[in-house]
Amino acid sequence: MNGRRAVVQTMACALLLAGCAGMSTTEQRTLSGAAIGTGVGAAVGAVTGDWGWAAGGAAIGAAGGYLYDQQKQKEQRAYEQGLQAGKSQAQKK
Repeated sequence: MNGRRAVVQTMACALLLAGCAGMSTTEQRTLSGAAIGTGVGAAVGAVTGDWGWAAGGAAIGAAGGYLYDQQKQKEQRAYEQGLQAGKSQAQKK
């Protein structure tokens, strides 16, 4: 029975990971934040007995994941602008 359970869990994980393949980085980071927040909220809910923490954790995690993604995109744009400026200066010399 344990072997069958392990196979089912492995298949479920594979399907979840495959489902993220077509997502944008923003969607992936937001979903990851929501999942982490839900996990933390569920842990707090298990201790306190109030399962509303899971929903609150999901919302906060999703917001955090989205904000993290926006910061990373901003950093990437700044890097690309600096790279282009460096290339244009190198071509002038």
